[in-house]
Amino acid sequence: MQLQLIVAIIVAILAVVFALQNAVPITVSFLTWKFESSLALVLLITLALGILTSLLVSVPSMMKTRKIISNQKKKIWELETGLQKEAESKVEEEIESEESELPLE
Repeated sequence: MQLQLIVAIIVAILAVVFALQNAVPITVSFLTWKFESSLALVLLITLALGILTSLLVSVPSMMKTRKIISNQKKKIWELETGLQKEAESKVEEEIESEESELPLE
């Protein structure tokens, strides 16, 4: 957790330095829409949109993987429980068979 915080602080500092060094105003045109801002702001917005897009694309597969893992854990638990019950019943059968083999006094 601390490592992530340190990395986030370093990235934030680098972003501020980048913004200060790239304060040149530019105009972005898309169809009839025009937007004028600093180069750094445009690049950082583009980066944020790229990160958001990649998250939106990867979230469904991550959720599917978590569901599969959850189902597999449940199946493992059921199998282990069944195996444990089977082992207990075998032990009980062995005890009963040993008791029946003992001569009566």
